[in-house]
Formats: sequence, C-alpha cells, structure tokens
Amino acid sequence: MANRTAVIELTSLPSSKDPSIPLQRPVRGPSEPSEPVATHLVESKQKWNSPRLNTYRLAAIFFAFINFGMNDGSYGALIPYIEADYGLSYTVTSLVFLSPFAGYTLAALFSDRLHRLGGRRGIAILAPSCRIIAYIVIATHPPYPAVVTIFALAGVGNGLLDAAWNAWVGTLDNTNQLLGLLHGCYGLGATISPLIATAMITKGHLGWWKFEYIMIGVVALEICGGAWAFWKETGLKYRDDNSSADSNEKGKTRLALKQKVTWICAAFLLAYVGTEVSLGGWIVTFMIRIRHGQPFASGMTATGFWLGFTVGRVTLGFITPKIGERLAVAIYIICSIGLELLFWLIPRFLVSAVAVSLVGFFIGPLFPSTVMMATKLLPQELHVAAIGFAAGLGGGGAAVLPFAVGAIANARGVQTLQPIILALLAVLLGIWLLLPRIPKHLHEN
Repeated sequence: MANRTAVIELTSLPSSKDPSIPLQRPVRGPSEPSEPVATHLVESKQKWNSPRLNTYRLAAIFFAFINFGMNDGSYGALIPYIEADYGLSYTVTSLVFLSPFAGYTLAALFSDRLHRLGGRRGIAILAPSCRIIAYIVIATHPPYPAVVTIFALAGVGNGLLDAAWNAWVGTLDNTNQLLGLLHGCYGLGATISPLIATAMITKGHLGWWKFEYIMIGVVALEICGGAWAFWKETGLKYRDDNSSADSNEKGKTRLALKQKVTWICAAFLLAYVGTEVSLGGWIVTFMIRIRHGQPFASGMTATGFWLGFTVGRVTLGFITPKIGERLAVAIYIICSIGLELLFWLIPRFLVSAVAVSLVGFFIGPLFPSTVMMATKLLPQELHVAAIGFAAGLGGGGAAVLPFAVGAIANARGVQTLQPIILALLAVLLGIWLLLPRIPKHLHEN
C-alpha cells in the first residue's frame, strides 16, 4: 500500500477548530519501524452533553459500571460464607475468581467482532444479559460446581462491558475526567455491595446467595436503560464510524496486537486488576483470621477499601492530567507501596483498616489512566480492539491472581496476602515505566 499522509487525532483537545492544533504529520511507511501513533482523521470530539442523547448514554454507562462494581466488590464479603456453606478450602473457594477468566478471554477476542455485528446497542443488551442469567442461576443456591461454571458467563458480560464503555467514553471530550467518574461509579458499586451483603448475612441472617436477587434487579434496569440509550447505535453505524483503509473488520484485533502499547497496557491491567481484586476479595478473610476482627467490622474494611478506591478515582482523575498520566501513576504506585508496608508491618486492626482504605485511594485511578494512555497512543479505529484485549487480560488478572492468592493462603496461611500484594505493586511500577512518553501536544490543556 502506498504511503499516505494522515492527521493525528489530538485526543485531549476539545475541537478541531482550535487554531493551535497542529494540522498534519507524516506517517511512516510499512517498511519503517514505528512507535504506535494515532493516525486517523481529526474530528470534533463529542461532549458528554452534546448531542443531548450523550447525557442519557453516559448515565446508562455509569449505572452499568455501578453494577459492575457491585459484582466485583461483593466477592470479599461473600467468600467467608461461601467457604463455610460448602465446606471448602481456600483453594477451592478461589475457583469463583478463576472461572470468569474463560469469559473474559472470549470477550477480549470477540469484542470488536460483536461491535461490528450488533453495534453498541447489541453490547448494551448482550453484556448485561450474560450477567443476569448467571445471577439467576446462583440465586437458586445450586451445587458449588454450578456456581463456579456459571461465573464464566458473568465474565463474558463483564469483559464486553469493560471494553465497550471504556472505549466509548474515551472518544469524548475531557476524557480523563469522564473516565475518572466512570471508574468512580465502579468503585461506588464496589463500596456499597460489601455493605449490603454483609448486612444481609450478619444482621438479616439471610443466605449469601440472597444477595443475587439485588443484582438481578439492578441489572434488569441496566438492560432497559442501555438498550434505549444506544438503540440507534447499530452494527452498520459502528462499521461506518470505524472504517479504515488500513484494516478490515477481521483484522482490527490482529492490528491492535502488533502495537507494543497494547501489550504493555494489557500486562499492566492484568497485574493491576489482579492486585485490586485480590486485596478487595481476601481482605475480609484476612481481617477475621489474622487481625481477629468481628465479622461485621471486618466486612466494613472491604467497604473502606472500595470507598477509598472510589474517592481516589474521582478526585485524582482531576489531578492526574495536570501532572501527566505517566508521572502521576508512578507516584500513586509508590504511595501504595509505602501504605502496604504500613499495613503489613503494624499488626493492629485500626491501622490495617485505614491503610487498606488509603491503598484503595491511590490505586483507584490506575485503570482509567491506562485507558487514557491507550487512547492517546493508539489510533481511534483500534481503541475497541486494543482496550478490549487489554481489559480482557485485566479480567484474567482478576481471575488468576486472586485464585493464586487463595492457593498460597491454603498452603501458607492467609497472612501471605500482604507480601504478595506488595510484590504485585512493585511489578506494576516496572511495567508502567515501559510505556512511551506522550508527546507534549497530546497532553490535555
């Protein structure tokens, strides 16, 4: 294919009418090595409230992420009771983390294909439908093998949701702030679900599976709201909006996988989401067994972790673009390492509860910052494929790493949670520093 000159999308700038925007930059030919660069025509970026329909779409997406967070945040509160109900070891209990990996993998591989077939309307219906089926099965209190198996279907839904809505919000103006709010909604859901689940079990004396009735109700609302908001976003419209002379509909994922940034972001999200879910998923068990807390107070430490996580995503989302994603995330990880050392080395319940909340605060912005880096360093037509793949591997981290923590805890005791988390944070810092710097003209003003 002949070399072409294209225009770089200025992801962080509000309008192509801004006279300060550089107009053109040559694109390297196929025989020349190149770093990933966004090489597609510049369009005025839509705002969250313009066109007006975007307001309703964003509200539907925020609600979907609240439900997503409720799903992930409930694990920590439910695991001690699942373990006791079925008489399981830590390792076998950890299978509830591992089984969604298959679902996330399928979502990562087929996210772009499903977008092209059904558009965002199809995703808005399919993703929550997978989850609601899983919740209905679990609400019947089936044998444990059925619980583990059906969580794979929930993983499909979560993986599709994660990729689609991160990519869509990444196309809007003021992306960093909106992604902070989006993932703040995830944190909000993850904050309230341990509180609800713990209260239902310890105060209401209900079976752990009764919590799924709440999930069924909120996800049913998600299907209705998402389908209405994205009804005009068909597969045909998606294909028209994301057509490219450089790739066809079967090659987007393959093209995204040729970019170094895709793999670095994927590896980072795998380690990050695994760290987040391992800490949030096992903290209640740790506080009961190692810090000797009461069941309700220990359950509240999970709420504290996710509350810190939520506040961090919302507040730091406005600070991060001021100092740049690359530097900001490095600072956040270093702060998390220091707090994790405090958590590990001072064996007091109150100190541990405060420290884990602050760890949540500083790791909260890492996911949206990674998505932001990807949208700045990759072409728009690769966003869904690249972010879908990275989010899929992130879901794999949410499955494999908490399972590994459970297996190690079964052999060495749950006190191993803290040194494992500390090591994962150090790995995160190393991976993050591999990302290339963002050119100054692509930073948000």
